[in-house]
Amino acid sequence: MIKNPETQKAEPLSVRHPERVVVLFGEVLADVFPDRSVLGGAPFNVACHLRAFGLFPLLITRIGDDPLGRELMATMTRLGMTTEGVQQDSLHPTGQVIVHIENGDHRFEIPPDQAYDFIDANDARKIALSAAPELIYFGSLAQRNEFSFNALNNIFQTVQSRRILDINLREPWYTVERIQHSLSHAEVVKMSEDELKVIAGLLNISGNDEYAQAGAVIRQFSLQQLLVTCGERGVWQLDADGNKQVQQGGSIDLVDTVGAGDAFTAVFITGTLRGWSNAEILSRANAFAAAICGVRGAIPAEPGFYDSFLRAWGESAD
Repeated sequence: MIKNPETQKAEPLSVRHPERVVVLFGEVLADVFPDRSVLGGAPFNVACHLRAFGLFPLLITRIGDDPLGRELMATMTRLGMTTEGVQQDSLHPTGQVIVHIENGDHRFEIPPDQAYDFIDANDARKIALSAAPELIYFGSLAQRNEFSFNALNNIFQTVQSRRILDINLREPWYTVERIQHSLSHAEVVKMSEDELKVIAGLLNISGNDEYAQAGAVIRQFSLQQLLVTCGERGVWQLDADGNKQVQQGGSIDLVDTVGAGDAFTAVFITGTLRGWSNAEILSRANAFAAAICGVRGAIPAEPGFYDSFLRAWGESAD
């Protein structure tokens, strides 16, 4: 293993970077389309947006000692993101996902044994503890291998911060046990309406409708909040007290839907940490996700893309 020398600095990261720190644990990879390859992975996409919104994302992941890994490091540096949580691996390649486009839909082929499957638990714990984050973001894909699964648990055992789980079900890379474990360690959970149906079936949760199923999930795992995205129809949320809030979707100048859910999550995290109301969070997150559907890929090519949103929110990236 090639360790990142930056992680050996003695001064805590939270002291050197006083912005609101968010730890994002999981995969970073290249989405390989028929005509191009782009850097991606939900934690990476969310981290890029958070940095543009003026937060300090700490991405804890692992990459290969290869051209794609070097491209990732260069991209993160260019975007003003720290690479202190990025581990390097001389044995396993930087992750890739082969994206097949069939009848307008995306089908994802995810190879096994990628670098992000082997995140070192001790290094992950140390950097997360040093960061003293206000929030920890994690997903389900990076838990498919015991190495990264144990690394995430090491963080949970050491760092006491609010946690948001972004369910990302990709067959065959999830199990009932991993889903249950993830839900039991989260306070807020985001999933799509299709994923809610799958999880309800896997956990034998009954209900007359999706709201009843969501309420059962909240009660079973003592969640504070469950967010369910519904594509162009918008999003709804349910909290532990049974309060429901719906945000209708709007018109979308659709280019592609890649990264729309990650865009929503990034605004949700930003609004949560900055004290926006629930209504503001859902409205702004939904609008930003719709805007991402109007550009190609998960991350806008022009940094100025974020300016109008920051002005409308009364926020600054500085």
